[in-house]
Amino acid sequence: MMSSLWNAAMPEDQPCEEFLGKIDVLKNLPTGSIKMIDKRITRRSFKKGDQIISEFDEARGVFFVHSGIVKLSKQDERGNELIVCIKKKGEIFADACLFNQTFRNYPATARMLKDGEVYFLNSADLEAELMNSPQMAVQIIRYMSEQLHGMTSILRDVALRDVYTKAVKTLERLAEKFGANRCNRMHIELPITVQEVGSLVGTSRESVSRVFSKLKKDDVIDVKGKNIIITDWCKFCHMFLSGE
Repeated sequence: MMSSLWNAAMPEDQPCEEFLGKIDVLKNLPTGSIKMIDKRITRRSFKKGDQIISEFDEARGVFFVHSGIVKLSKQDERGNELIVCIKKKGEIFADACLFNQTFRNYPATARMLKDGEVYFLNSADLEAELMNSPQMAVQIIRYMSEQLHGMTSILRDVALRDVYTKAVKTLERLAEKFGANRCNRMHIELPITVQEVGSLVGTSRESVSRVFSKLKKDDVIDVKGKNIIITDWCKFCHMFLSGE
């Protein structure tokens, strides 16, 4: 079970204050708040494919990605997977369970896409600190508001846009988050399959494959293994992303 797994994990001797201070949701907090979180953080290493939490687990806290990549997904009644989002180093997940007395389980299942380390902080510890630190509380609220705005945009794309546009918008988001711009060629390297990209887009693997084939034919992208290269990033942004 998730709870026993994390209870068994012992904090390392080396403090993680420097890392915590770089996380968006915790940036610019008083040193005392960071030190408190550092003392109560629990850490575990995971291999690719390991499940961190399940959407059926009782929600006990929030998680920070120290290294590696984490996939968050949900299942429908037929067992089909829908990828909600992908988290990288410095990002938080399961934060939706904060202050929530109605839903007792985690909002999604978290699984490692790439070997790494994840930090865990009990909700009660974080909420207690928020009561004592208005600055921290405001920062958390701002962060969650930004996340909600971003999720609303994604839901709009999934519900209202055609498959081609949805796929392009997904590539744009992946590029902004995981891409490396090398002389105007945007390299997106992610350990996910075409089917998982389809899940992110909100369509089937076959539909995404057709869109990718057209983009390759039009010399917009090049695909080498799991590395998607947008051949001309400026042109890509101008052609597909200038309008909302």
